Amino acid sequence: MEKKSTLLIVDDAPSNIQLLAGLLKDKYQIKIATDGQRCLDLAQSDPVPDLILLDVQMPEMNGYEVCRHLQANDSTRQIPIIFVTGKDQTEDEEFGLILGAVDYIIKPYSPAIVEARVATHIKLKQQNDALRRLAMEDQLTGLYNRHVLMDVSTKRISQAHRHNLTLSVLMIDIDHFKAVNDEHGHSVGDAVLRQVAAIFKQQIRTEDVIARFGGEEFVIILDNCDLAKGTKKAELLRAALTGSPIEGLRVSASFGLAQLRDKDETFEQVLHRADEALYNAKNNGRNRVELAD
Repeated sequence: MEKKSTLLIVDDAPSNIQLLAGLLKDKYQIKIATDGQRCLDLAQSDPVPDLILLDVQMPEMNGYEVCRHLQANDSTRQIPIIFVTGKDQTEDEEFGLILGAVDYIIKPYSPAIVEARVATHIKLKQQNDALRRLAMEDQLTGLYNRHVLMDVSTKRISQAHRHNLTLSVLMIDIDHFKAVNDEHGHSVGDAVLRQVAAIFKQQIRTEDVIARFGGEEFVIILDNCDLAKGTKKAELLRAALTGSPIEGLRVSASFGLAQLRDKDETFEQVLHRADEALYNAKNNGRNRVELAD
């Protein structure tokens, strides 16, 4: 059964919420808020709304202010907003759309028009989400791709320096992967990459960032993690991999670990040292963890 999209209906009048919810509840999962702050809270709670139907005239924080907050927050900026309001002047509608709303419905409204516009914007949201996933994901493993890694890493490095936090970078290379492709074929090689990625993803924390860096290489950014903790995490990953036969093969990997230093200004500097440690792991027999100097 296809999962229903989630609508967040925001209005300080319960009767207005009941009307919209009654109209849309059969097709969508409904969340409701009767004030602006509750809207902002629900917009970041699971399930995240796919669309917000937002009244303008509310006490304390009106709909325009709520829209500004939603647009300013990275985690809610992508949620489309439809204003549903009695403010029927052209300049009101223009102002709402300039703020970032995708549509503007004036009360009293036609139920058929509301249903049609909601359906249209839900479909557009689904299409945009699919395009965003394609741009962010490695298509074989479903992990972040290299482009996203470089973008996220810049923010994590800045955050670590700003708040005096530890951060480590783990670079991983599957051992003898070329032999897997040569002896068993690229379809088996692809299956190995997918399953290795799944094992790694299962083992890391939600706040860690994992990406396929290219070929058989993976990179993990470990937040709030020094070399000692990072070594333990790397050993857990190494053990999980060697203890899980993949496609009937014994698969292992080599690991290079580096910690962010005060003088490191870019992610590339940390990554370079992790890469050097990975090189040492390969030279020292593979299937091992080596630390950067």
